[in-house]
Amino acid sequence: MSKYVVNNTSIDTIMGSIKSGEIAIPEIQRPFVWDSSKVRDLMDSLYQDYPIGYIITWRNPDTKLKDGTTSQGKKIIIDGQQRITAMTAALLGQEVVGSDYKKRRIKIAFNPKEEKFEVYNVAIDKNQEWVSDISDFFKNGFDMFGFVQQYCAANDIGDQSKIGQIINRLTNIRYSNIGIIELSHELDIETVTEIFIRINSQGVVLSQADFAMSKIAVNEKYSGVLIRKTIDYFCHLAKNPADFSAIQMNDVEFVNTNYFDKIKWIKDHHESLYVPDYSDLLRVAFTSKFLRGKLSNLVSLLSGRDFETRDYKEDIAENSYRTLEEGVLSFVNETNFKRYLMIVKSAGIISKSLIRSQNALNFGYVLYLMLRDKKVDQAIISKTVRKWLVLSMLTGRYSGSPESMFEFDVRRFFQADNVEQYVKNVEDGELSEAFWNNILVTRLNTSVASSPYFHLFLISQIKNGDKGFLSKEVEIKHLIEERGDIHHIFPKKYLQRNGMTNRGQYNQIANYVYTQQEINISIRDQSPKEYMQKMIEQCKSKKIKLGEIDDLNQLEENLRENCIPLEIYEMEFNQYEEFLNLRRKQMAQKIKEFYFSL
Repeated sequence: MSKYVVNNTSIDTIMGSIKSGEIAIPEIQRPFVWDSSKVRDLMDSLYQDYPIGYIITWRNPDTKLKDGTTSQGKKIIIDGQQRITAMTAALLGQEVVGSDYKKRRIKIAFNPKEEKFEVYNVAIDKNQEWVSDISDFFKNGFDMFGFVQQYCAANDIGDQSKIGQIINRLTNIRYSNIGIIELSHELDIETVTEIFIRINSQGVVLSQADFAMSKIAVNEKYSGVLIRKTIDYFCHLAKNPADFSAIQMNDVEFVNTNYFDKIKWIKDHHESLYVPDYSDLLRVAFTSKFLRGKLSNLVSLLSGRDFETRDYKEDIAENSYRTLEEGVLSFVNETNFKRYLMIVKSAGIISKSLIRSQNALNFGYVLYLMLRDKKVDQAIISKTVRKWLVLSMLTGRYSGSPESMFEFDVRRFFQADNVEQYVKNVEDGELSEAFWNNILVTRLNTSVASSPYFHLFLISQIKNGDKGFLSKEVEIKHLIEERGDIHHIFPKKYLQRNGMTNRGQYNQIANYVYTQQEINISIRDQSPKEYMQKMIEQCKSKKIKLGEIDDLNQLEENLRENCIPLEIYEMEFNQYEEFLNLRRKQMAQKIKEFYFSL
């Protein structure tokens, strides 16, 4: 079986196929991302009769209808949308929708004397040698003879035939040949997905989520277009709420639907902890409802694939779109979204800087939505999601490609009669005493400040309401929210002065604490013994010179909260490694106590 066929056709024919709906390319499939100069260059290539590449399409698999007949699928643009959009913008004068969802015209000007194209600007508009907008040449009723006469008179040109030939050549752009590669409708979804990703990977890394979104976007029968817009607009407004009015003006039809009513709240939700993009939303909606992890399976299901018979059936496609819609609407539901964030914050995760794994956040939301659908008690949901989120961070459960692990976990949670017991079983297997006493301690031996284990230590401090190092009132939470200083307990300059020049040594995360800037400045490059002795004197004399602590019991409590061994009172340079070893063990113990308190 040939995987594809190649044909040549004209640009005019392509435009007609899009207009008739034979080729599906909705405006929101992908916003137009070319800059105007690329549109100009494309017009010049057409004028020069240079090849402009192939348009690649795939016809959806034919699906079996309930009455036994077969429905032929539409063609989907796999590659070439930007070029087609550029041609409709420049030649037909259509507006394009940019990445900010604002409509704009792209005018390409033409100078017949020099046979040169340029992006429209004010100077060109004032120069009578230029035609400001080439789309004028392609309008019905364009009078080429009258234009040539008028242009030649305005520019003192005697040879009207030459200008006539140039304008004729320009208007014949619409008949330029363009190649179409049509992928066979008999190709399996995984192969088409791989082709889509490979041919679109130049410049922008695309994924199965991109192909799934393209698949959704071309479906009108089961609200695919509306589902796609719901996903796109929700994610866009979560990042760029200022574009709300542009979307309102640009897409009045969608704005008047219930879908828009369900997502417009996000424009007023100013929270950066969890800002999903379309692939996050799609993955969560899909996994929570279908109990699957591979997005290629979503494309198969939306095409109507029966995984047992390998046929494509219309009722499967219909049910799949309905189920996906339910998942998307559950994700964007204001109550669900805010309750999930409340659970995340209740675990001590108050800032995006504390959790770099978007996959962990995504699965946490999958778990929340799935348990909610199972009618699990809300208190159990909150506890389970909290613990699983932290467990995922501890074990790196969803690092790398998460699809198989997403599917494994969601199915077992779904099948579990007692979800708390399931979490306990995983704990017993992965969070043994050896993990807490050896593995975690070893993982804390790093100089990478973005380490998830250092973040987990900070999260445990936030959850416990711990104070900053040598702070009396200011909590770690406040310091992180206000971007306070990370301080070296053994000051960096002090270690460097004593011959330690290796960044990996003096920047160990076990040497880090959060503290107030004024405390950090006061300590400067003193040894721990030196500044801690001053703290003892301060507690005895009650004369404040460093921070605000003036009580020995408060001081020791502060050291305990920050997992700093009491040996710090006498420690100098030669005891640095001993200090790191002692503190790593205390940090690991604190994280352990935090986890089991959730």
